[in-house]
Formats: sequence, structure tokens, C-alpha cells
Amino acid sequence: MTNDRVHVYFMPGMAANSSIFKNIKLPEEKFEMHFLEWSIPRKNMTLAEYALEMNKNVVHKNPVLIGVSFGGMLVQEMAKHIAVKKLIVISSVKFESELPKRMIFAKYTNIHKLLPTGLVNNMELLAKYAFGETVNKRLKLYEEYLSVKDKYYIDWSIHQIVNWKQSEKPLKQLVHIHGEKDPVFPMANIKDCISVKNGTHTMIINRAKWFNENLPTIILQ
Repeated sequence: MTNDRVHVYFMPGMAANSSIFKNIKLPEEKFEMHFLEWSIPRKNMTLAEYALEMNKNVVHKNPVLIGVSFGGMLVQEMAKHIAVKKLIVISSVKFESELPKRMIFAKYTNIHKLLPTGLVNNMELLAKYAFGETVNKRLKLYEEYLSVKDKYYIDWSIHQIVNWKQSEKPLKQLVHIHGEKDPVFPMANIKDCISVKNGTHTMIINRAKWFNENLPTIILQ
């Protein structure tokens, strides 16, 4: 193995762990994969402060950061403080204007604070929050992916998402990959992205073949 491989750090989405990336394979002669995990934020911690903490886990210079959904928002905050080779967000948003109307409505009404997040041990409800779809048939499958069930963390995550502030100026080296049928962040709101035909919010799991075929080129171009 050579030492000039590209170091790629993967950040999962809200409530999910890094097993969502288990079917993602990058050529080992060119890339080294690293996986980040959520921890419970300190009380009143901002997303920017959380990003600084998460950056302590990035130990290679000029890495590639890949984030899914809320993880995509987080890696954008992380990249404001470290130099990156490439910043890739998947099933996520680049600007607050790309958030769906229901989330913008929640920001101004605080209606998101009424969500029954105390029921986070209800896997079906947690999957609805995290993946935007009803997963009755695949509940056992998704139990593996959704392991961060702390109520404070869920409340904090939802609050950070609906109150995220990001202007229309995209970060350098940013690539946005989005599914045409994403129910959480509808494609109609998304600007300038690589679209994945029939891709949903969970495409990092169920469309791994597409990512394995395309990520190496996207990273290196």
C-alpha cells in the first residue's frame, strides 16, 4: 500500500451509524476509508461547535469529507475550519433555501418542538424521522442502521436542521449528489446537483452500486 492514497471520511445521517456505508467500496490502491460516528452533544452546543469537535477525529490533511442528510450539513460546517480536497453531500442540502417549506415553517413556529421525540425507541417513528419513509417491511434491516436513540440528541438534531443558516454561496470543492425521489429534501428545491434517477433519501444504502461506480471519479475529478 502506498501512502499517497486519498483519505475519505464518511459521516452518516441523523440517528444513523456508519454501517449505512457498509456496501460502499472504494479501490484500496487509491483510497482509504474512515468512518465518523455521532456522539451526544453538550447542552446548548451549536452545530458549528459540534463541527469543531468532530474535526478532532479527522487526522489526515486535505481529506475528502462525505456526509449524508444531516451529516451533509455537518461536513459543510467542518469544512469551514479545515482544508479539504473535496466535500461531497448526499441526500442533503447546501443552503437554507433548499430546505422544504415544512422545515422553514417549523423554524418560525417552533412546531418541531412538539414532535414526539420521546418515542425514539419506537423504531418505526425513528426511521420516519431519519429516512423519511415508512419502513415496516424492512424494520429489522433499519434497526441495524439507526442506533442513536437519545432523546436530547434527536431534539438537538431537528433543531439544528430547521434553524441551519447557510447563504447562497456554496463552499469550495463541494459536490451535491441527490436522489430524484427524495421525500425528505425534495428535488424541486435543490440546485446544482448530480441527480440519481429514482434515488430516495436512503439511496446510500439501497443504491450502493451507483456510488461504487461513480464516487471514485467524482472524488478525483
